[in-house]
Amino acid sequence: MPWYNGDYPPSYKNQPNYLRDKAVEIANEVLKTTHNEGEAIATGLKLARIHFEHHPEEIPENEK
Repeated sequence: MPWYNGDYPPSYKNQPNYLRDKAVEIANEVLKTTHNEGEAIATGLKLARIHFEHHPEEIPENEK
């Protein structure tokens, strides 16, 4: 089940908005290829964290 418009996995609940949005974006792409929600959720969060480690300029000022 793809996630969108504020609908996201419960494990993303306490993540900052910018990280959660990127993780959902990535998880939806992983879900398209693997059809495995657990893998998509874990991979989305991991890759979103890596993305913002490499691109800290994309973190909104009010979220730092």
